[in-house]
Amino acid sequence: MDQIKHTYVTVNGLKLHVAEIGSNSSPAVIFLHGFPEIWYTWRHQMIAVANAGFRAIAPDYRGYGLSDIPAQPEKASFVDLVNDTASILESLDISKVFVIGKDFGAMVAYTFALLHPEKVLGIITLGVPFMPPGFHKTHLALPEGFYVRRWQEPGRAEADFGRFDAKTVVRNIYILFSKNEIPIANENQEIMDLVDPTTPLPSWFTEDDLAVYGELYQKSGFQTPLKVPYRSFGETIGSPQQDPNDLKIKAPTLLIMGEEDYVFKFPGMEEYVKSGEGRKYVPNLEIIYLPHGCHFVHEQFPDQVNQLVLKFLNNNKC
Repeated sequence: MDQIKHTYVTVNGLKLHVAEIGSNSSPAVIFLHGFPEIWYTWRHQMIAVANAGFRAIAPDYRGYGLSDIPAQPEKASFVDLVNDTASILESLDISKVFVIGKDFGAMVAYTFALLHPEKVLGIITLGVPFMPPGFHKTHLALPEGFYVRRWQEPGRAEADFGRFDAKTVVRNIYILFSKNEIPIANENQEIMDLVDPTTPLPSWFTEDDLAVYGELYQKSGFQTPLKVPYRSFGETIGSPQQDPNDLKIKAPTLLIMGEEDYVFKFPGMEEYVKSGEGRKYVPNLEIIYLPHGCHFVHEQFPDQVNQLVLKFLNNNKC
């Protein structure tokens, strides 16, 4: 970990933290985290790709980790993260890049590829496939206690999380998201109450790892992360007149899914992924399923994921 260097790039008036390892002359790979994550979630992959001759870059989004919090977090938008990604690459003088995204970072990756196809050498996403506009509305079929609906409600998650320190909030979410069921609370229960305080962390996630997350979420708080992604899912990116059927991502793409990822329990998700319907939008798509893998498969099985990532990068580098 000591070989990873930490810098700041000023983007759109904010200082954004960027973790980086590898030679500036090497093919670049940008890693985009999800929630409740920060750059550190990619620690295993960054070192592996750098050792294989690539330049690994992992930013903290605005309002996350060591990056500045926007002046008005409640106005942060999903498109801000896409634009920040483009600006970071421009600041680092990177014209071509592999984009790797986890969880909602996959949505940032795919949108970046749609808006900047000339910059993308290939895409890898973990835990979330490309989803056409409106797909998120399938969430409406889930009960009121569905965690996304709860976290979309202004003030609800803030009050729930506010009962605990940041480290405990991250701990609880990691435990919940590592299971193979969607977190859904009862009517008179909050999402944090779904976790028994005596429940241990997953075996692949240490107390030291948790301490890193806890310290940085203590700094950033949860206001921006609750706005983006959870309160930004309905945001329109690009032209509202664009036919969703015309969306095409032509870059080589790899989707890595843990077979026990709770995301498969979202209405219509398993059928959408396993039927290959996503190839209508991402024609050069390969899908690999990892047995026993959960939503954090890159931390759970880093060696397996690293092998898949390196094979993809080596097969598609210029």
